[in-house]
Amino acid sequence: MKEPILVLEGINKHFPGVYALKDVTFDMYPGEVHALLGENGAGKSTLIKVIAGVHRPEAGTMRLDDKLVSFSNPREAQEHGIATIYQELGLYPELTVAENIFMGHAPKRRIGFVDVVDWRTMEERALELLAELNIHDLDVRRKVGTLNVGNRQRVEIAKALSLNARILIMDEPTAALTESDVERLFTIVQLLRERGVGIVYISHRLQEVFDLADRVTVLRDGTYIGTQQVSDTSESELINMMVGRTIDNLFPKMESQIGDVVLEVKNLTREPDTRDVSFSVRAGEIVGMAGLVGSGRSETAQAIFGVLPLQSGQIFVNGKRVHISHPSDAVAHGIAYLPEDRGLQGLVKEMTLRENTTMAVLKEVSDNYFISRKRERQFAQNAIEQLNIRATGPEQIVNKLSGGNQQKVVVSKWLASAPKILIMDEPTRGVDVGAKAEIHRLMSQLAAERGLAILMISSELPEILGMSDRVLVMRHGRIAAEFSRDEANQAVVGTAMMSEQLLNGNADQTQPAPTESATP
Repeated sequence: MKEPILVLEGINKHFPGVYALKDVTFDMYPGEVHALLGENGAGKSTLIKVIAGVHRPEAGTMRLDDKLVSFSNPREAQEHGIATIYQELGLYPELTVAENIFMGHAPKRRIGFVDVVDWRTMEERALELLAELNIHDLDVRRKVGTLNVGNRQRVEIAKALSLNARILIMDEPTAALTESDVERLFTIVQLLRERGVGIVYISHRLQEVFDLADRVTVLRDGTYIGTQQVSDTSESELINMMVGRTIDNLFPKMESQIGDVVLEVKNLTREPDTRDVSFSVRAGEIVGMAGLVGSGRSETAQAIFGVLPLQSGQIFVNGKRVHISHPSDAVAHGIAYLPEDRGLQGLVKEMTLRENTTMAVLKEVSDNYFISRKRERQFAQNAIEQLNIRATGPEQIVNKLSGGNQQKVVVSKWLASAPKILIMDEPTRGVDVGAKAEIHRLMSQLAAERGLAILMISSELPEILGMSDRVLVMRHGRIAAEFSRDEANQAVVGTAMMSEQLLNGNADQTQPAPTESATP
């Protein structure tokens, strides 16, 4: 029987005001994919940073090949064969693929009395490493900044191999990938497993755990809950382990009184992403917008909100035509937009919850030219209570909140502006299963109790099917199909997303939009 390559026992890590890890146990075998699960704030990131040498634990032991080790920094961990690929990739965009792979350990050759980088050898070795991963379509001289996310991630994996990594930690590796890139990543993970590399795999997508992992360990509130063979567990059991309760209804859709049309768009066009798009959303209605990556969903939302200027088309709010050329125009007409990337577009993460919550209503919290912190705190405290935001208070820095709570802050910011229309782009991306249920419940309440008209864009079909009163499907920048809640199911919506014929019988004359190749 194989011996574990890595064993952690009794790991404790404390930060000011919180215990991030309390008596945590974890181990890893060669050639194993070991999934690490837990809600945001459960301690997953802290644990992998302990393994990777970013944090030093205050108590506990770590053994590598049955030898006691303690890392003072990430370089020491790398020298022991541990590599980490974080969700935010740490590559240099202005350097080439080969330069990034061998950053810090480039092959050298001597000229006279001086050692210089051996560029030819470096590029040859980079090609060899990529070939080991069955990657034959990456130009090693190409700047990394010109690559798509999937290819940048492959560069990170090749970099790990160049360091002779025996343990590879992957933190939410599929969060920003297209479906084809996810398939390529899974193939690479299988190749690494066959080479005997142990992989620590963190993901909020439970299906990936069942597709890839051999074992799964669950953390909750910084404590070790248990380890299971994936073949011996179920999705409901893992959810129960993660949140400490069963989530019987992940999609708590409330019955809503559907009212009059609040938002109507006609023939919106912004080539090449949005082409002749027309649809409506009624008061109290959640309209789900499905489609593959690149279908034009987010671009349509951004055009409505004034982020992207339209070439043609009309927008109506409560039956009156409005002209939107800037997000401030959209806000003035009662439209709110939760962007796909909350970190870059929805929040100023270095600022407090108080400051973020009132960012869209500065006039309401100001006396002439001065902002009233008292009013700001009132807004923020109301948001904390109404949306159940888990924070120490209005003055907590948003960057210290979990992903689900950050998303609630974005919601609270726009609810403060009393919108009539709420556009939510990937509302639960990157949040754990418990936070997903809370956000879904909030959406349902906003529609049913406040009568908001909600346009929800999502890449997750279960979310689309579970939360929508109507489903729109986009393909190649156009509305390809529309289904009522009763008509919509995974088969017909999935077919509409990928089929080249409209399901309502009208041929789609649009030529397929060019897809991003492995080397864009």
